[in-house]
Amino acid sequence: MSLRISRLYWHLLALVPFGLQAQGMAASPIDETLRPGDAVRVTVWRKPEMSGEFVIAPDGGLRHPLYRGVTVGGVSVSVAESRLRAFLATLEQSPQFVFEPLFRVLVAGEVDKPGILLIDQGTLVVQAVAVAGGTTDRARTDRVRLLRGRDVITIDLTKPEQGTAQMPIRSGDQIFVDRRSTVFRDYILPLISIAGATAAILNVFLRN
Repeated sequence: MSLRISRLYWHLLALVPFGLQAQGMAASPIDETLRPGDAVRVTVWRKPEMSGEFVIAPDGGLRHPLYRGVTVGGVSVSVAESRLRAFLATLEQSPQFVFEPLFRVLVAGEVDKPGILLIDQGTLVVQAVAVAGGTTDRARTDRVRLLRGRDVITIDLTKPEQGTAQMPIRSGDQIFVDRRSTVFRDYILPLISIAGATAAILNVFLRN
């Protein structure tokens, strides 16, 4: 797969709805626990001043003057949504709002935009890699590592439509895309560099 085609593939994959689940998987997501560093996207009907994306602070509250008393860190998504609903109900009767969790995920290694990302709940592992810009032409895509707690899960991105690539991400996931090893770059090129440096040193000694 050429670099241009590869980047187009990852771009198109990132456009797939993040809530899409693999065939045969449970339709409803697991009720994950929100952690400090995660965020929530709150959309209140006809209240733009109360809407936005808010990061969860170390104390479990939201980094927003209005919502800082609403503790959502350390509890499940459903409990966090209930707490927000109870708070909004003190301001208006039957509040209409949308509550969307955003999980903090690290995507590193051979991707175009490595870093810590805030990703929608329900996003698949393969889509998380796409959000990070997709893999580079140096990536080893058949053995991508997913660190989840104490577990290390191997993912084959050459088959993105099946297997562990279709796992939904969780808060705190770390995805590492290793570099593909080549004989020339990893063995021959270093030897050439060493030989060149040795020749330069010998040349200095011979001149003196």
